[in-house]
Amino acid sequence: MHRGPLRAGEWVRLVDSKGRKHNFELVEGKRFFSNRGHLEHDDLIGREEGFTVRSSGGAEYLVFRPLLSEFVVSMPRGAAVIYPKDSAQIVAMADIFPGAVVVEAGVGSGALTCSLLRAVGPYGQVHSFERREEFADVARKNVTQFFGGEHPSWSLRLGDLAEALPASGIRADRVILDMLAPWECVDAAADALTPGGILIAYVATTTQLSRFVETVRVHGGFTEPHAWESLNRDWHVEGLAVRPDHKMIGHTAFLCTARRMAPGEKPPRKTRRPAPGAYGADYFGPRPADLSEQSLEERDA
Repeated sequence: MHRGPLRAGEWVRLVDSKGRKHNFELVEGKRFFSNRGHLEHDDLIGREEGFTVRSSGGAEYLVFRPLLSEFVVSMPRGAAVIYPKDSAQIVAMADIFPGAVVVEAGVGSGALTCSLLRAVGPYGQVHSFERREEFADVARKNVTQFFGGEHPSWSLRLGDLAEALPASGIRADRVILDMLAPWECVDAAADALTPGGILIAYVATTTQLSRFVETVRVHGGFTEPHAWESLNRDWHVEGLAVRPDHKMIGHTAFLCTARRMAPGEKPPRKTRRPAPGAYGADYFGPRPADLSEQSLEERDA
């Protein structure tokens, strides 16, 4: 529940006159301290959000519950979080719909999990897989904190997706891979996805992106992968002073999606020729079966 009077156990977000932000959990009898004095948690508990309070040092703070996008960038972390701009892209471009069955690996700190659970709604399912127990523990605490208790649509399993997903028997509408080597899980994801389902990977480097895309192509059971990234830049607006902000959220990761073909079906063969040198002597990654180095050399001769 994210409405009504503020309650003990909830997180609040304080913003001062200079835009500095403080996020913390409300605890009865506790104090919030800053370089401008302190505030009593009890003075915040029981009030409707959207009010201003003054600290013992005279500083004014605006008080609201944190939005999901604000919560995930300030919550405790085990692994790095997926930024809100990328979570939004995943929910939109992977078409996460109410009632969907979604598999994610790994769970990280639970940032994307919160967005997925909101998107699938009470009748959907989110199955998270995580190799490292310490990351799973942090994610479990963060997701429980945000939703105010255990979410009925969420399950969290310890283990390697490549082995644990086939053993689970889960049939998924969407599979999201946030890991160092997502290409190792393409076969398991393909077997679990329903026809028309979407596979999406979140990777940080160009080498990871290349390896994943080429592995999906070689598999043959997916449509042509689509890769992109998003950049987020705020704007300063003050009278006639309207300009881009000096700071922006640039590259965080690449996203790549592909759709699962029906069993036994293959996508149309690409007619566009690869760029010269794309699969040359220096390329050591996966290579489509009908695309050898020799054939490329003969084509370019």
